[in-house]
Amino acid sequence: MGVGVRDEPPGAAGPAAAGAGAERAAAEAAAICADLIRFDTTNRGEGVAHPERPAAEHVAVLLDDVGADPVIVESRPGRASVLARVPGGDPSHPAFLIHGHLDVVPADPSEWTVPPFSGEVRDGCVWGRGAVDMKGTLAMTLATVRRRLREGRRTRGDLVLAFLADEECTGDHGSRYVAREHRGYFEGCTEAISESGGFSVTAREFGEGAETRIYPIATGERGTAWMRLTTRGTAGHGSKPAPRNAVAEIAHAVSRIASHEWPVRLTPGVRALLDGLADALGTSIDVDRLDAEAERLGGVGRLFEATIRNSANPTRLDAGYKVNVVPGTATAEVDGRYVPGTGEEFLATIDRLLGPKVTREFISHERAPAADPAGPTFAALAGALRAEDPLARPVPYVMGGGTDAKAFHRIGIASFGFAPLLLGPDLDYLGMFHGVDERVPVDALAFGTRVLDRFLDTR
Repeated sequence: MGVGVRDEPPGAAGPAAAGAGAERAAAEAAAICADLIRFDTTNRGEGVAHPERPAAEHVAVLLDDVGADPVIVESRPGRASVLARVPGGDPSHPAFLIHGHLDVVPADPSEWTVPPFSGEVRDGCVWGRGAVDMKGTLAMTLATVRRRLREGRRTRGDLVLAFLADEECTGDHGSRYVAREHRGYFEGCTEAISESGGFSVTAREFGEGAETRIYPIATGERGTAWMRLTTRGTAGHGSKPAPRNAVAEIAHAVSRIASHEWPVRLTPGVRALLDGLADALGTSIDVDRLDAEAERLGGVGRLFEATIRNSANPTRLDAGYKVNVVPGTATAEVDGRYVPGTGEEFLATIDRLLGPKVTREFISHERAPAADPAGPTFAALAGALRAEDPLARPVPYVMGGGTDAKAFHRIGIASFGFAPLLLGPDLDYLGMFHGVDERVPVDALAFGTRVLDRFLDTR
C-alpha cells in the first residue's frame, strides 16, 4: 500500500509553491485515508481485537519519510501505537499534541454498499470502516504534517503525534498505556486536538439569506461508567420452582435501568453550546423543554440531545448453558455516561435501580474531561475554520461519547475535539459514527488539511 504521491524536495517558497503544496496535501489525505481503511483494525473488545501493528507500521513509514523520527510501542504483541515528537522552532514554547486512534469498531459486510475495508473512492467520497471514526482525521493529520516537514515549516513549540491502539475498547493498550509508560513524549504538553469536532452542520431553516454552517468544537465530553452487573441465585433443574432465579433477577434489574427517565442536568459546557447556537441561528432555545427543542432544531439539535442528561444502556446479557438448567449466576453489561459534575448522583441512581441482589463492578470508569472554550486555543481553532469558510459559526460543544482525551486528561493535557470538515447539508455525518456505509468526502478532507495547516501556524 502507498499514498500514491511521490516525495520531492522542497521547492521555492511563494504563493505558487504554497498552492501546489496544499493541493498535494489534499491528494495525499484521500490516498492515505483509503490506505488506512484497508488495514482491518477491528476492535471487538478485550482479547478479540485485530492487531493494529500493520497500520502502525504504515503510519511510521509515512512519518519517517519526512524525518519525523517515529517510534512504534506495543502494550502487548500486535497492539501497537506510533509516537513522534517533532522539534519546534522555540524550545521554550509549550508543546502541542495531536492524537487519534488506529482501531475501528466491527462492520458486517452484508449491510454495506461497498466492502467496509476496501477504501473505495466512489461518488466523491472515500468509503469504509473508519472513514469517519477516525482514519479520515488521521489522514488529514499525516498529510498536513508531511507537507509542513517537506516545506521545512515547524510549529513554534514541539509537535507531538500519537496514533493509538484500542480507543474503541478501554484504551488500556493505547492511550492509557502510552500516557503511563511513555510519559516523556508528552513533556510540556498541556493541550491537544483529536476527534469528534470541527465538522460542519448546516442549518438551512434558520436565519436570513445564506445557509448557516455550525462548526462544533468539542471542549468536553461526558464521563464513562461501563459496568458489569452480577447476580447469584440457586442453580437447579429447569422444571422445578426457582424462587432465586439469577436470570430473572438480572432481567428485572436491566429493565429498571433501561426504563429509567434521567432528568435534565444542564452543565456550563452545554449552556455555552446553547448560547452559541441561539446566537448563530438567530433563534431562542427554551432550556425548559430541551428535548422538544432538539427535535425542532433537527441536525443542530443532535449536538446537545445526548449531553443534557446522564444515560445507561444495557448492551450485553450472559447466563446459563442449557435450556433445562437454571444457572446460579447471571451477568449483564451496561454502558453508562454521565455529564460533568454528576458522577456521584449517577452511581447512586444506578445502585437504587439495581437493588440489593445485584452487584456492579467497573469495566472502565473515566471522569469527564474539559478544555477551555474561552482560551486562545479555541480562538485559534475557530479562526482557522473562519479563514477557510466565511460562513463558519464555531461553537463550543460537549460530546455525548468518549475518546482518548480522558487518558490524556489524567496527565494534565486538555483535548479539543477538532476534525475539521466542510460537509454537504444532506450527509448524515453524525449518523455514520459506528454506522454502515461510513464515508468521508474527498473535498472535505482537502478542506481539513488546509484548516489544520492554518491552525498549526499558530502553535
